[in-house]
Amino acid sequence: MDEYIKFLDRALKQLPSTKATDSRFSIPQLKVFVEGKTTIFDNFDVVCNYINREQEHVMKFLLNELGTAGKIIGDRVIFQGRFTTSEVEHQIQRYLDEYVLCGECKKPDTHFTKMDRVWVLKCDACGAIRPIIKRKGMKVK
Repeated sequence: MDEYIKFLDRALKQLPSTKATDSRFSIPQLKVFVEGKTTIFDNFDVVCNYINREQEHVMKFLLNELGTAGKIIGDRVIFQGRFTTSEVEHQIQRYLDEYVLCGECKKPDTHFTKMDRVWVLKCDACGAIRPIIKRKGMKVK
């Protein structure tokens, strides 16, 4: 029994130190406003950089889900049509759930990778892997 505790202590000393944090992953506040018949998502580039995803991929998702047309101009996106901030926030949250947050540990430390012929979301924090839902017109890179 004494030897078991000695081995256990040695194993615990070799474990990497981890910080237990309760801070929740939260994206920057969205700057969305309506101007005439268009909606402008002003800090689109900031959000994409924060979630570590390509602007084109996020844009295609938003256009698909909002059912509209739009274009990226500089740091922002201009959608045709009027959308509230909460509508855009809801779609960004859906994007996070589907393409950013790990299904197991809920951390945003993920990236796209291809396994055989299937694109998957691989978590760098816990190692979980899950297939990405393929949507019409959306390519993963």
